[in-house]
Amino acid sequence: MGKYIHLVSFQINSPINHTVLSWAHPDDNRLKALGDMSLWIDMARTLERGLFDAIFFADTPGVFDRYEDRMDDAIRYGVCWPTMDPVTLLGAIAGATTQLGLAATVSTGPHHPYSVVRQLSTLDYMSGGRVGWNIVTGHLRGEHRAYGLTELPHDERYDRAEEYMEICYALWNSVGEGAVIADKASGVFADPSKVAKIAHQGKYFNCNTVAPALPSPQGRPVLFQAGSSGRGQAFAMKHADVVFAIQPNIPGMKKFMTDFNATAASLGRQPAPGVTFGIQPVIAGTEEEARKKLNDIVERIPLEGAIARLSGTMGVDFSGMELDQPLAEMQTQGSQGLMKAFSNIVGEKPLTLRDVAIRWGLAVGMPQFVGSPEQVADQIETIWRETGCHGFNVTPNIMPVSVDDFVNEVVPILQKRGVYPTEYLGKTLREKLELA
Repeated sequence: MGKYIHLVSFQINSPINHTVLSWAHPDDNRLKALGDMSLWIDMARTLERGLFDAIFFADTPGVFDRYEDRMDDAIRYGVCWPTMDPVTLLGAIAGATTQLGLAATVSTGPHHPYSVVRQLSTLDYMSGGRVGWNIVTGHLRGEHRAYGLTELPHDERYDRAEEYMEICYALWNSVGEGAVIADKASGVFADPSKVAKIAHQGKYFNCNTVAPALPSPQGRPVLFQAGSSGRGQAFAMKHADVVFAIQPNIPGMKKFMTDFNATAASLGRQPAPGVTFGIQPVIAGTEEEARKKLNDIVERIPLEGAIARLSGTMGVDFSGMELDQPLAEMQTQGSQGLMKAFSNIVGEKPLTLRDVAIRWGLAVGMPQFVGSPEQVADQIETIWRETGCHGFNVTPNIMPVSVDDFVNEVVPILQKRGVYPTEYLGKTLREKLELA
């Protein structure tokens, strides 16, 4: 745990963020923002004013198509469709901000490691070291179908990702110290002897080249990872600077941290990567008003849209299952850690498929912090202290009011308590996150 609570704004460049049908709320501006970068830039500047470490874009580079073996419900309700590219948007935000970190999910599934390093390292260099990469191994069937790829079994995806990262590190380390001379008088830009050549021929990839971009002040992008299965956690322990985690309640968060730290110790990763938990604040003047606001949001969620999203993420067609029976734990080729979290929740009765689908449609299983600004600040500080987590991924429900309310009303309370910074802790994303 660092000295301060760290906050990342958890976004998606689509008609919804994490709440199904939020685009239809009369106060939501997401549909307009899809075609107007200025609205994203306004929000990014609000986050920067609130000293958020980063704006982070999750990504689903393919349509959810598991439910009833079709994509109709995802399209009908705008459930992360269209799937707009997040890195393109980060380029615009980078030019309009000076401090805010810039992070995105980029799947290792359809993209060659050279392409990802070139794209993200270019942005990292040009932004002065503000970029982060959430590494995902590509578990969505819709993604594989979109790119014409063959789906790999769960553990083999991580085997492939290990080789992927081997190439990424080689590219990031290619430009040695003093390699770039940039002497206008002599016309010499760089010393070839200080630029390492990569000659990789492996099971999954070939790569013969040198670094496509210069290293930023933080060296390489900050690496995020969200693997929750045993294989996923092993991958995270080896590569991640920060781990994103979703647990539906405080007991689940505490258990996750206990298990996570034990795994880190057993694998020799000390200190362990920082853990940030996903949360969805629902803020109003009073708790009663906030709960009414939450109920209004929940009542809008179409069950078919929520199940379509759940089916796509979990890799299971839930259309043949009884909605009101407990959701038994099952192995899938999708997100095994998330399936485990929601089929065996600590401290609660077993959830039915209907329960889980609505929670998923609300915030992909992230818990709601409901109440006045003071109550929301209390919950954030309590979990931070009791779990020892690094911070939180804060997902809004209605745009941009959710972000505005949090920055204007909750951040000052956390600052007054001395648990949140009053200025950025450094220039690079690594420094801001207290990782340097």
